Amino acid sequence: MHRFSIFAASSLVAATSAYAADTQQPLAAETVVTPHVSGYGELYLGGLRFVGDDYTTRAGGGAVRVNIPFAERWNLQGDLTYDRIWGHYDPLDDTRGAVHGFYRDPDRFAAGIFAAYTSVGESGVTVNNYAVGPEAQLYFGDLTLYGQASFGQLTISDFHGDQWGVRAVARYFVRKNLRLDAELDFNRTDYNGTNEDVVGAAVQAMYRFDETPWAVFGRYEFERRKFETSTQDTRANKVVIGLRASFGSDTLFDEDRNGATMDTYRAASVINTK
Repeated sequence: MHRFSIFAASSLVAATSAYAADTQQPLAAETVVTPHVSGYGELYLGGLRFVGDDYTTRAGGGAVRVNIPFAERWNLQGDLTYDRIWGHYDPLDDTRGAVHGFYRDPDRFAAGIFAAYTSVGESGVTVNNYAVGPEAQLYFGDLTLYGQASFGQLTISDFHGDQWGVRAVARYFVRKNLRLDAELDFNRTDYNGTNEDVVGAAVQAMYRFDETPWAVFGRYEFERRKFETSTQDTRANKVVIGLRASFGSDTLFDEDRNGATMDTYRAASVINTK
């Protein structure tokens, strides 16, 4: 079975010179709002290339996330994502669902747990992944720090491999509707005593048009996959641009602190997805 490590991407959405000239206004006063249902849907399109390969394959997909607050500061969020890679190689389809349960103080932190299921189809072979773990966000004015750990199992036909991973994300709000992200990921799979490690990194910029639900974003991802018994590794770069439509939130900052703020690692690797 030919397995891909695929998910390195980016495409930054530049801020205009008018924004650069403006003075940053404090955003902390905007965090607390009356809890209500909110979320967003997004689509993206781009390309991916393995290091050392002469071919660029197309990549596209989307996501829908909905957050439901209950019992004052408790929240339940549901995610559904789809990613597809096609073109030069055989098509790869990645369908994922996740549920997050967490407590949130929009001025200080959010903390809870998540559970995720992923199904990846490639050339008639289906790979399944189950993962659970803790997650937390810390809020420092215009900065959000997000940490997540995952523990799960990979299933390919009769094979079952244990997996674990860690993830760190920083989101900085230059303005209430201009968000910059940086992300680092590490995932390990145990293949009957042989480990496969996947390291990922990403940067992203997103801009939401004032007083509208529409936002545009660009993202770059790099991913490196290596078996401990091999001297060779596989590296990939991915660049995408996308469009997001939100509901129940006024700004990207409001969405981050009061809405569907949780997500999960969307790796390009067929085997190491969590």
